Amino acid sequence: MAAGPARLADAPMASRYVLVAEDEILFREAAVESLKACGFHVFQAGDGEEALDILRVHPEVSLLVSDIRMPNLDGYALIEQGLALRPHLKVILMTGYAHTPPGLVAAKEIGTLRKPFDIADLCRRAEDLLH
Repeated sequence: MAAGPARLADAPMASRYVLVAEDEILFREAAVESLKACGFHVFQAGDGEEALDILRVHPEVSLLVSDIRMPNLDGYALIEQGLALRPHLKVILMTGYAHTPPGLVAAKEIGTLRKPFDIADLCRRAEDLLH
């Protein structure tokens, strides 16, 4: 079943804003375009510091989709600081590396997509978190 923008049409506007933080530009662009095609409004950042700045300026962002390994501020630090700004922020992590997540990620039950993944899975997870 295809991810449907109609499902999002009834959602509150705040739930339709997503921030993608990913330093690999081609992967970031694919994620952004996929989420836009599913009806989300998408901000994008090339590193954790840029993403944190966007979170500070745009309180309408309700979902953070973040790579773990990024320059300037890694995904784990971004999540920690993002949740300090907005405790109800939803998060999806992306990574190509196997590792044990820190306690915050485990405690918040933050889902992780292992790269490479079917980009349609990203839309499904985003819809599930924000509906």
